[in-house]
Amino acid sequence: MVQALAADLANDLDELIVQLRRLPGDAGAVGFVSLVEEVFVIARVRGKHVQLLLSDGGAATEWPIARDVADMLGEEIPDPDDEEAEPMGDLGILADLGVSDFDMGTIIDNLDLSSDQMLIEIADKIKIGPQFRKVAESAFPA
Repeated sequence: MVQALAADLANDLDELIVQLRRLPGDAGAVGFVSLVEEVFVIARVRGKHVQLLLSDGGAATEWPIARDVADMLGEEIPDPDDEEAEPMGDLGILADLGVSDFDMGTIIDNLDLSSDQMLIEIADKIKIGPQFRKVAESAFPA
């Protein structure tokens, strides 16, 4: 099941986690947040267990939700001048659903893709692509 959540959750990691915790699912609830260009956040909540992935740690200097991810992970926020910022969090966040840490790294490293396109590719790999596209298009029409 794919469902759009309130857009303002893209600014509040704690509230995003609260909302994801309310959603049913055998594999937990997965939240995708596209920030800008090639930066996204994935949050996966299974009961009290929370996994996070920020595609570009450098975004923590500019985006509140990215900073919250770094804080929750206990990661140091990279220097804003560092152009080689790495992902933060668990690259294997969706490994049990079909996206290995290697596959996730390959998607993140493909700078020809926007964050929206990266998330669509991930959604395809976890077999929710058509539903994800439909919800994304209705929530954010072109």
